[in-house]
Amino acid sequence: MTTLLVVAKEPRPGRVKTRLTPPYTPQEAAALAEAALADTLDAVAAAPATRRMLVLDGRPGPWLPPGFDVVPQCGGGLDERLAAAFAACGEPALLVGMDTPQITPSLLTVDFEDCDAYLGPAEDGGFWALGLADPDPALLRGVPMSTARTGALQHERLLAAGLRVRGLPRLRDVDTAADAAAVAAATPRGRFGARFRALGEVGAR
Repeated sequence: MTTLLVVAKEPRPGRVKTRLTPPYTPQEAAALAEAALADTLDAVAAAPATRRMLVLDGRPGPWLPPGFDVVPQCGGGLDERLAAAFAACGEPALLVGMDTPQITPSLLTVDFEDCDAYLGPAEDGGFWALGLADPDPALLRGVPMSTARTGALQHERLLAAGLRVRGLPRLRDVDTAADAAAVAAATPRGRFGARFRALGEVGAR
């Protein structure tokens, strides 16, 4: 079995989804972030796992379902924070963020029997998921994050380590208002889609 890791920020106005403002207010952007996080945690809760961990920058809130171990994020860059999350695992692990509320339990059900790593590319050039049979933090440290080449560079790092890498479907992160509209349209039944519709067409503001 596998540990499922979610790396997230507490959805507080002004601290999350700042690229959504404008057209959204900081409060509206935080509401969208909370909905995305809640959908993500629901998918993780429904997927098979030996352990579920929320690696959190901030404090947990009512959006957190039962069954998760909450651990604080360490300091440093994103590569260091992701590396530390994997270092806390003693078994195969799959890590996701809070920016892809369209994920499903089936996407998170991975088998390392015939591969060493999984990588889920994001449309912006990053990655939405990383799975490691041997959660070695050195596989992430030093990989430039938040660039259009992050996913490709992480893939190169895995191959250079001699790992057998299996790809996951390409997904769209929610970073901009256009991303939010596209993801909400793809997930009409989730909290994120409902929150997006409740906020209305802010793009006309």
